Amino acid sequence: MAKTNAYHIRRLMLAACLPALMAAPLRLAAQDGGDGRWRLYPSYADITEIEPTGKSVFVLASNNLYSYNPDDQSVTTYDKTNALSGVEIRHIAWSKAAGRLVVVYDDSNIDLLARDGSATNVPDLYMKETTFDKTVNSIYIYGRYAYLATGFGIVKLDAADGSMAESYQLGFAVDHCRIDGGMIYAASAERQATYGCALDGNLMDPANWSRTGGYEPLSADRTNVYEQAHGRWWTKTADGRLTAYTVDADGNRTYTTGGVAPDGPSSNNFYRLYMDGGKLYAVSGLWSQETDGQRPGEVHVWDGEEWSEFEKPEGLAEGHSFVDPLCLDFDPAEPGHVMVGAKSGMYEYRDGAFVRAYNRYGKYDSGLESEFNGYNYTLVTGVKYDASGDLWVLNSQTGGGTPLKKLDDDGATWHKFAHAELSGATEYELANPFISPTNGLMWFTNNFFMETRLFAYDPAADRLTAYGPRYVNQYGTQLEPHYVFGCTEDRLGNVWMATDIGPIYLSAESIRDGSDTFTQHAVPRNDGTNYADLLLSGIDIRAIAVDGGNRKWIGTNSSGVFLISGDNNTQVSHFTADNSPLPSNIVQGIAVDGTTGQVYFATDKGLCSYRADATEPSAEMTKDNVYAYPNPVRPDYTGPITVVGLTADAEVKIVTADGALVNQGRSTGGTYTWDGCDLKGRRVASGVYMVETSTADGGKGTVCKIAVVN
Repeated sequence: MAKTNAYHIRRLMLAACLPALMAAPLRLAAQDGGDGRWRLYPSYADITEIEPTGKSVFVLASNNLYSYNPDDQSVTTYDKTNALSGVEIRHIAWSKAAGRLVVVYDDSNIDLLARDGSATNVPDLYMKETTFDKTVNSIYIYGRYAYLATGFGIVKLDAADGSMAESYQLGFAVDHCRIDGGMIYAASAERQATYGCALDGNLMDPANWSRTGGYEPLSADRTNVYEQAHGRWWTKTADGRLTAYTVDADGNRTYTTGGVAPDGPSSNNFYRLYMDGGKLYAVSGLWSQETDGQRPGEVHVWDGEEWSEFEKPEGLAEGHSFVDPLCLDFDPAEPGHVMVGAKSGMYEYRDGAFVRAYNRYGKYDSGLESEFNGYNYTLVTGVKYDASGDLWVLNSQTGGGTPLKKLDDDGATWHKFAHAELSGATEYELANPFISPTNGLMWFTNNFFMETRLFAYDPAADRLTAYGPRYVNQYGTQLEPHYVFGCTEDRLGNVWMATDIGPIYLSAESIRDGSDTFTQHAVPRNDGTNYADLLLSGIDIRAIAVDGGNRKWIGTNSSGVFLISGDNNTQVSHFTADNSPLPSNIVQGIAVDGTTGQVYFATDKGLCSYRADATEPSAEMTKDNVYAYPNPVRPDYTGPITVVGLTADAEVKIVTADGALVNQGRSTGGTYTWDGCDLKGRRVASGVYMVETSTADGGKGTVCKIAVVN
């Protein structure tokens, strides 16, 4: 162990890192999984299975679930925040006898969902330790039982009570099964055959199953389903909505609905997230040295109430497709003017409408370069507008060209900036540019296992400073991350890097002094020793975002999301797919809405958000901008009471009408939360409470009122 002036530092390895962090140095807060703070944003664009129940109709669309009640025309959605235990649903099937919808996930977890929205989780197959393929390929309902065709055979599930009645390990993958004439049949594409066994025989003995013929493809169309109780068909429209129709004696269709679907994004593909004007923008692409996504070009926009999509480019040359959008930025001189960088070039938009494409060929010829032939490999991995409206472009893999470029605000004049530091491996994946409000430099990274780099560029002097690929920390230890997934600046001017060996940062002091010493934050254990642990050392970090309280939201490749306090010493929260509605432990992008405190997470299984307790601090506190919600606080409300509009680190006291203190603390950014309890942890009585505020240095604040009804 290396010894420092203040602490002995123990470097944590990945396998032991999480338990150690949770033990002492990072004080843990209770996890928040179900008080309304979480929200998921699933896509419902692609209907794959429809299950009528005689009343409502369940619909599986884009691996997500909703139901439609034709009687009152209501639509209900189901996800991890309100009913279900997982994400990425593979199949659904309705058992009339059990009164349950069997919901099977990609990981073989199972839920049984009733019409009233209550659900029972059946994790037996998911948790079963086996070398067999547990993937459920289809569901066959026979009375109260669901027969699950799996990669190893058939599982018989009692849909009424959730018990696993029997398991038939046949030694081959079963695509689908059926029961007919006292026999059960299993069709296997793997064997190109169908096997059968008498229902009253010993189904668990593979020797009792015999070949009955060739492979029988599943003929039923799960998106065009007949509901006998009402004599109608349920199907999907051309634009992916649920609709119903009847057929007369002549075969003519009469549609009884115009098409219904919940609002949602066009897909579950989310990669990088951006906030502008109170709206969330998300790009769908996924390209790196780890994967070549080839995802359709999509830019999703959420305005807080509904979803919209950027227009798909039209008139592109033959062989040119809009694929893998990787980044975007907003023109400060023209609201609604957005530039999108992608694996296939650069695309210009105004108010969501496509304007033009930039590439290296033909009518799209521009200043962009590529070492590859073809329209679809002109890599624009970073775009950033400066205050004057000029666009800085990171054009990776130019093949010996100049990856750092600028497009003037006239949209036509290109400038190329040659720097020896940007050549070969150092221009593999240049990304995540931001212009620092602290020092005016443009920072960006290079993500490549041979040459990870952090760059600081001074546009005025055309001077580039390169850090890496080996980084020395404050203890003289040499760090060599294989991947760098981004950089961001905190509220103190420190520039943080998301690396596969944990978060490291170049301090504001190092930047001012021209030092290349990086910091791995040492978290004191506070256990009576001089020992400390390095913050999240060894954890593969994919994204870092900073909120109004200078707290760091850190997304990882396998460990979910960490929320670290402004001083970096406290683990405020650790959200995973197991302890929260987070769809996945792989978090690729994070965006913070500084006005509302909402934090958005882009995972490999879709988008979600968490309503946090930090907003951007106000410049001053006035009676007009300081207020509390909900207000009044009604008897059935048990969540946090939030005060907003505060200055940074404001002192807050909550007192009764006669001046008795019931709660006090300091704001996080511009927000303070109160649990509605007094200093002894008891729920306060009904009445009007005064929120008295003052600035961090004791200056005058303001007063607002909260009415509590118990």
